Amino acid sequence: MDMMVADASASDVTDKIKEILYTKSAEKVNAVRPSVGAGLFGEEEPAAETEVTNELEPQEEEESDETAN
Repeated sequence: MDMMVADASASDVTDKIKEILYTKSAEKVNAVRPSVGAGLFGEEEPAAETEVTNELEPQEEEESDETAN
């Protein structure tokens, strides 16, 4: 949002949105990787360090809504 207000180029804004989305996705994948690996190989599942949810933070929702328009 700040980049749009500051008249950043469209490609810069798009790159920043992609960066944020890829970072969030990587965090979620890393959070579930141990339990998926344990399930795949029949091992005991390790204790979860973080909880994975589908909820977005308010700032990210706003960015997603604006890119859809």
